[in-house]
Amino acid sequence: MTPELLALSARADAALARALPAETQPPHALHRAMRYAVLGGGKRLRPLLVYATGLAFGASLDRLDSSAVAVEVIHAYSLVHDDLPAMDDDELRRGRPTCHVAFGEAMAILAGDALQALAFEVLAADTALAADAPAHLDMLRTLAAACGSHGMAGGQALDLAAVGQRLDAVELERMHAYKTGALIRASVRLGAIAAGRHDADTLAALDRYGHAIGLAFQIRDDLLDIEGATAELGKTAGKDVAANKPTYPAILGVEASRRELAALTASALGAIAPLAARAGHLADLARFVAQRAS
Repeated sequence: MTPELLALSARADAALARALPAETQPPHALHRAMRYAVLGGGKRLRPLLVYATGLAFGASLDRLDSSAVAVEVIHAYSLVHDDLPAMDDDELRRGRPTCHVAFGEAMAILAGDALQALAFEVLAADTALAADAPAHLDMLRTLAAACGSHGMAGGQALDLAAVGQRLDAVELERMHAYKTGALIRASVRLGAIAAGRHDADTLAALDRYGHAIGLAFQIRDDLLDIEGATAELGKTAGKDVAANKPTYPAILGVEASRRELAALTASALGAIAPLAARAGHLADLARFVAQRAS
């Protein structure tokens, strides 16, 4: 990741720390669990997409902070719930015990619930966006849609139903376009709207970019699951294979998955090509998604 993107990631970390309730505020256990879930590391890809898109269209970083916080808090909540025994049943996340292992299942569920609510509170409370009420409402609607039955929740439902099943490539793409891709596409769109870009052509091109890197992220994840080590990944390697979950390598094969990853990366770069140099951070993120080691 470039030094500029690392600096933006650090900015996101600072904004997240400010937005989260302090551990000294009651209910203390809940607030500790929330901060544990969000501040325990991570690539901060979704906030970076907000910043990269907004900067491409001339937005100030201050105007982008609330969207960056909101998408990462939603992402963190989804990981807390995904790791629960009733879902993916994982005990390791980002090299640490998962939230339910550290705080108990009940507190982890509540932490996820509270994080989802916090995301909308942060975005709704941004006075810098309030001057353009229709755009602000569109941003809230965009985030909500990414969380729901045609977004992460729907994707997780499809994922649960697919365990032990043989999906075709179209069904697998639909599942991941919901589960992983929806919030990635929303991150890109939020950055554009915060920067004042509402025209259909621009948003459509950015949606193509977001769709491509969302699927590329999942393919890279699936490849890492069979090639990476637990210590490097920060989560349990080989978990998807052991759970008999449908993955891109299982359905397409490893080499075909690599080719699809390259094609999606090229598609993402093509979608933002008209932005030329302004899309530098977005291009760097597309390459990072395809090449990441964890």
